[in-house]
Amino acid sequence: MSYTIRRADYFHATVHDQPGEGYQILSTLAELGVNLMAFTGMPMGQERTCLTLFPEDPERMASAARQSGLALDGPHPAFLVQGDDELGAFARIHLRLYQARLNVFASSGIADGKGAFAYILYVRPEEYEGAARALGL
Repeated sequence: MSYTIRRADYFHATVHDQPGEGYQILSTLAELGVNLMAFTGMPMGQERTCLTLFPEDPERMASAARQSGLALDGPHPAFLVQGDDELGAFARIHLRLYQARLNVFASSGIADGKGAFAYILYVRPEEYEGAARALGL
């Protein structure tokens, strides 16, 4: 199995849960030259949504947020794994953290259906450096 693991910073933006909010943020960031590696949106109750944004360049993201008036929380550390999809790929990555007695407190992964996958791992901040060592970074 071939894959790469990299450190990745992410930011949160909380928005009203209404049509166009995601589009507005994503298009504004694109116009300001922010390239996103990953993006998720999760409801927070009935009226708000939390957007999680993984920029390729966290400094550019922070600058674009200031320029556009976008309120962001972050950066926060996580890991981005990308590689060749095969049976057990996610489990093998989790095994490395389990063997180091480190907890993954959140994760999200997807296979593209063409032989590749991407996976985001979140660990507690106090365990981040230990997780980086366990993952070979």
